[in-house]
Amino acid sequence: MYKVSDFSEMTGLSKETLRYYAEVKLLEPAFIDPNNNYRYYDDGSYFLAILLVKLRRLGFTIQEMVCVMEDESFANLDGLLIQKRHKIQREIDDLLLRVEEIDAFLESGKEEYK
Repeated sequence: MYKVSDFSEMTGLSKETLRYYAEVKLLEPAFIDPNNNYRYYDDGSYFLAILLVKLRRLGFTIQEMVCVMEDESFANLDGLLIQKRHKIQREIDDLLLRVEEIDAFLESGKEEYK
């Protein structure tokens, strides 16, 4: 079992984030000591925390992460990852179009945009 401070250091998740994730049922402590309300995490919690860190880095919202975690078989994960990939690709395409527009504007000498 890991104390919150140790678990926070291991996972890179702040104590506040761990508390919030417990509130929204994303990552609940494996054990809460009834004498002092200290929260403890186990190895299974560690692997879930690493998954959450990865999903967050990939741009998943809290609600999307909740959907992933509610499905213990992770059957939805592939579909959500594909959707996320398509969304990112659309954003990249949009940004590339903006770059082209900027380049065209710079090359035109700005005359046609006056």
